[in-house]
Amino acid sequence: MGLFKLGQVVATPGALDALRAAGQAPADFLSRHVNGDWGNVDAHDKEQNEIAVREGERILSSYQTSQGERLWVITEHDRSSTCILLPDEY
Repeated sequence: MGLFKLGQVVATPGALDALRAAGQAPADFLSRHVNGDWGNVDAHDKEQNEIAVREGERILSSYQTSQGERLWVITEHDRSSTCILLPDEY
């Protein structure tokens, strides 16, 4: 079920290319994100995500594909959408 709603899920072209190159599916990262596995974020960002889940703020997770490409997963504060993107596409 997850800790929060993802809303409409979208992905940037760069993220889709990175996922394709790694042979991985967006669902793998979305599942981690919605269940509170924030990936490669520091302690401060983990704490901010925990607060964001409770108080309805933006949630940011950071992961690496099997090919070493970094991906961000961001859910908006109103839970209307979640975007998978490369950090330089932000």
